[in-house]
Amino acid sequence: MKKLYLLTAMLLSLAFFVKAQTTLKGTVYENGSNTRLDNVFIRDKNNKQYAITDKNGVFEIKTEAGHLLIFDSPGYISDTLYVVDLTPKKVNLVVKTIALREVNINSTRQMFDPHKEYPEIYEKSKVYVMSPSTWFSKEGKDARRLKKYFVTEEQERRIDAAFTRAYVGSIVPLKGQELENFMMLYRPSYAFVTNNNGASMAVYINDSYKKYLALPANKRTLQKLDDK
Repeated sequence: MKKLYLLTAMLLSLAFFVKAQTTLKGTVYENGSNTRLDNVFIRDKNNKQYAITDKNGVFEIKTEAGHLLIFDSPGYISDTLYVVDLTPKKVNLVVKTIALREVNINSTRQMFDPHKEYPEIYEKSKVYVMSPSTWFSKEGKDARRLKKYFVTEEQERRIDAAFTRAYVGSIVPLKGQELENFMMLYRPSYAFVTNNNGASMAVYINDSYKKYLALPANKRTLQKLDDK
């Protein structure tokens, strides 16, 4: 009997060790600040595992040395992490500028189709009345958060495609940083983009430009809040 207990303990210890050796934990921050980023989507390009940061910017994902992790969040430049070891990581995401967003929207991010690559997320996000575990399990909650993330990301790409730097720059006489500031201040909503045509967008941009000119010089840029 003692041998059986000993064997069981050894197997449990081995299982814990294996899990510990294949799980990477870390925290995602906004680059240059102490702001922790929630709802950052992380995916392992090699084994197709995925995770999403919690409200404290913390993530946990099954991976191993030699794998490539991709970090995505609306409003930030996608970043990658080559896993050398499984010690806790600190990842910094850079705020995306207008110009970089346009480059990104025409490259690999646009080809990412979550419905095709991660159909299990949509399956796990379902809630069944007769299955309480689907309501409260961490796996189910994470899947529903990821599903919301995908919806938000798709909406952001739709806005990016309609409100491009080239198009806005052809209507208003702004260039460089001034143009970027204007576009960030008057970025249209997803509802506006989907419910209006090109002519309405041009009117919106012209009206926004008049509002922009009426602003004091120190108000023509987004004010970043200092970290508390």
